[in-house]
Amino acid sequence: MNEVIKSEIGAVFIPVSDIEASRDWYCRLLNQPVHGEILFGHLFVIPMQSGPALVLDSKNFTGPQNSKPLFHFNSDSIETAHAHLLAIGAKDTSQIQEGGFVTFKDPDHNLLMIADVPPAEPYKAKAVEAV
Repeated sequence: MNEVIKSEIGAVFIPVSDIEASRDWYCRLLNQPVHGEILFGHLFVIPMQSGPALVLDSKNFTGPQNSKPLFHFNSDSIETAHAHLLAIGAKDTSQIQEGGFVTFKDPDHNLLMIADVPPAEPYKAKAVEAV
C-alpha cells in the first residue's frame, strides 16, 4: 500500500525570535557544532541522531503558544542532562521529576523537556478485513 501521508514525524518546528542566537543555543544544548546555513532568512534545521529533525523558525514570531512541551529530547542519563542544562544556564530548569524527566525553557520561553524513558513501541495498524 502506498501511503500518501505517512504516520511519521519529519520535523518538529520551534518558534524563535532570533534565529542566529537560537541556532547557537540549541547547538550548545545538543553538543553539536554550528554548521549549515539559515534557510530563507528564517529557518535553521538541526538533524537529530534519529527521528525527526528540529527546525527553528523565526518567521512571524509571536511568542510561545503552549504551556506544555510539545515533545521531549531523549536521554540515557537524566542526571547528566539536568547538570548540562544548569551548566549552560537554561531558563526555569525544573528538578528531576518522578518518571525521569526535566523541563526547561529556551531563550524564547518555549517549554521543552528531556526524558529518560524507554522508546515508544512503533504503531502497528491492524489489518481490516474486507466486508
